[in-house]
Formats: sequence, structure tokens, C-alpha cells
Amino acid sequence: MTRKEFLKICGILGVGIPFNTSLSSCNDESVDPNTIGKVLIIGAGAGGLSSGHLLQQLGIDFEILEASSTYGGRMKRTLDFADFPIPLGAEWLHIERGIFEEAVNDTNVQVNVATTLYNPAIDTALWDGEQITIAEADFTEDQKFINSTWFDFYEEYIVPSVNDKITYNAIVESIDYTGEQITVNTQTEVYTADKVIFAAPVKMLQNGAITFTPALPADKQKAINEVRIWDGCKAFIEFSEKFYPAIVGFTITPETDGQKLYYDAAYGQNTNQNILGLFAVGTAAQTFNQADEEDRINRMLAELDEVFENQATPHYIKHTFQNWNAEPFINGAYVNDHEDWRKVRTLGASIDNKLFFAGTSYTEGDDWGSVHTAARSAKRAIDELIS
Repeated sequence: MTRKEFLKICGILGVGIPFNTSLSSCNDESVDPNTIGKVLIIGAGAGGLSSGHLLQQLGIDFEILEASSTYGGRMKRTLDFADFPIPLGAEWLHIERGIFEEAVNDTNVQVNVATTLYNPAIDTALWDGEQITIAEADFTEDQKFINSTWFDFYEEYIVPSVNDKITYNAIVESIDYTGEQITVNTQTEVYTADKVIFAAPVKMLQNGAITFTPALPADKQKAINEVRIWDGCKAFIEFSEKFYPAIVGFTITPETDGQKLYYDAAYGQNTNQNILGLFAVGTAAQTFNQADEEDRINRMLAELDEVFENQATPHYIKHTFQNWNAEPFINGAYVNDHEDWRKVRTLGASIDNKLFFAGTSYTEGDDWGSVHTAARSAKRAIDELIS
């Protein structure tokens, strides 16, 4: 059963999603910041930024250590390819729009983010060459951002509260939580803290890039070793003509091996450009990630030519490509949709009231792999940290 199917079944049966924690106000005056001490957050992706934002609201001292030179993690986007923002990472909104207010966690802030649902009366999809409805393609709940992205949302509403607390190019190598004070060693500096929120990708733990003293509990280490992180890539292709529907999907067999679809990336945008996106995870991403630049675009165009009777190559203008496996501090996409929820829950479990975990992979097993799950996992981590 996939993560998405699990959520749908809960809705059909009219039962609550187990272990789900939605955001509530963190402006709790009963919390004494002096009793918490200093918090170090490892990683400035959605989970780390959300964690810092909530700590800032509580008045708790914190610092974010980010290994790269910028914030955002897998919410990366570019403004150079089209006349609207192109999300090279996280793209769709997979949940109700109320998540924006939940993430901001401040009723005094008015959130202004435009999104749009697909129109089942107009929009169609091709799946394995067969025309189907948007509902059959399972895109009735997913929303596209209009003239913005998840990155833009965080940049406007979350980052301002934490920007001066981020230290960049801080590559963490080890975390020692033996004593009352936790020691975090980067390649160049030594930091101490009373609590640590780990918000870096699971792949960094699988690769052994960060060591822990004492070693992580056996069940957590087992979950780290066993969860499958899908490879990931995205591409965007500009064409002189629009010859494709909203969604073009392909069946990957077995389904646990990944997903692949092309989609109208300009959907809902105020633009005259024809931009087709490619989203691929798992074995489908490997095919493109392992190819050189020329072979990669030739494969895409050949695939589209076959589906659309040679309309792709004649109308090709340019493309851009994002290989998430090649990002040095990410190395992949996300925990696959078919993972055992119990392993995901173990990934998110805190340790000794010292180490806490936040991010798309560190949830309570109810949902994972999307930006909103990172925001909610941050709330759970902060709730545990201050309790």
C-alpha cells in the first residue's frame, strides 16, 4: 500500500490518520526559554527552517547549521529558465491550503499564496499512451502554485525569522550526545548545545557522513539502513508549440521501483511559454541521471516523439535538468512511497530528550515525502523538545 493510498483509505473509512500532528500555535507563554537552553538545527531545508521559525516564536535560542551555501534543500527553484518560477524540487501542494497558515503559525500574518487545482471538466491526461481523465490519473487533489513555489513561500514567510541564525558551509561530521551538553563537530568548528534537531536528509545517515556518539539506537539505525531512498531528477523543456495535455504518465513495474511523468509546467501561469516538466524517481530517474547531457535530452525528445507523433523534436527550444543524486548534501529524492510506515516512524523518533528529528522523512509514519510533512514534523519535534 502506498503512502497516498493509505491516506485515502483513512478518509474513505472516516477514521483519523494515526499519529498525525497538525500545527497549532507555538506562542506558548508557559514555556520558559531559559529551561531549554541552546538548540542546534542540522540542515536548512523545510524541516530545519520550520523548526527554527517555531523556536524563534518561542524565544528559544537556536542556530541552524547548513552544509551548503544556501537554504531550501529540495525546495530549490530557478528564475532564469522561464518568465515564472521553475521548481527544480518540491512542486505541488498535496494537502489543503490551510497548511500555509499552519506553517506560519501566526494569526497576525496574512498568507497570500495562489494555487490552482486541475480542472476535471477540461484537463486530460495520457497514461501509457491512453487518454484518461485527471481523476483517473489521480490528480484531483494536487495543486499547482501560481507564479511561485514552495521555496518562495518559505522565503517570504519563514526565512525572515531565521535568516540571521543560519551558518552556511557548515558540514557536520559528528554529533556527541554523551554528556549533558551536546557537541557538534563540523569540518572547521566545534559547536555545543543543549538540544539538537537533526533535519538533514536520511541519505546523509545512510552514507555514514555523520557519526554519532553513542551510536544511534539499534532500531533507528536499522530503519536508516533499510529504508529505500528513491533516486530523483526533474527536467523542464521549452517548446514553440503546446502539443501535450496536463499530465503524461508512464507505468513503472513494479510500482515500488519509482514513478515518471511529464506535465504541463506552465499550467495556471500567466505566460505564453510552453514548458513541459519531467518528474522521475527511482529507476526512471537513474536512466536520466546516468546519461550525459546530449543523450539525456535526446532520450526525452525521442520518448515524447513516440507519444506525440514526432511533434517534440521540431518544436524543441531549450531545456534544464536537475539531478538530485548529484547534490552533495542530499544525494537523492525522498523515502519511497511504498515504505513500511513503521520504519518511517522510527526514523522520526527522538532520542534521550536530546536528539530530535524534523523533515520529510522524519514523521510519525502517517505521511512523508512532501514539504507539508516537513513542516508538521518540525512542530512535533518542537512539542517534544519543550515538553
